Amino acid sequence: MKIYLSGPMRGIPYFNFPRFMAEATRLRADGHEVFCPAEEDLKKYGPRVCASPTGNLADIDPTIKFSLRDAFLRDCTYICLDADTMVMLPGWASSKGATAEYSLAVALGHKIIELE
Repeated sequence: MKIYLSGPMRGIPYFNFPRFMAEATRLRADGHEVFCPAEEDLKKYGPRVCASPTGNLADIDPTIKFSLRDAFLRDCTYICLDADTMVMLPGWASSKGATAEYSLAVALGHKIIELE
């Protein structure tokens, strides 16, 4: 499967990167191709992008020039052009970003897997 990993980030310590990374590793070990937005943010912006213990966007160092618009564009492009499956991390239903990604995946007919 070509999986897009979705879940809550804002309001969770370190933007939930540890959980995203652990699930991406587990899914790859099962033989899947995984697009992990946390990994993509780290590649583009470096480790300071997730340095907030509160998961607040205002805590991100402005010198790294993080752009939520660019992140969503990158993520939604993968969902539209490559993914066939979306794996939802716990708490996704209360996340504005994850619910938007979920709606896009449903509209495209992707398989949806919710993790407990």
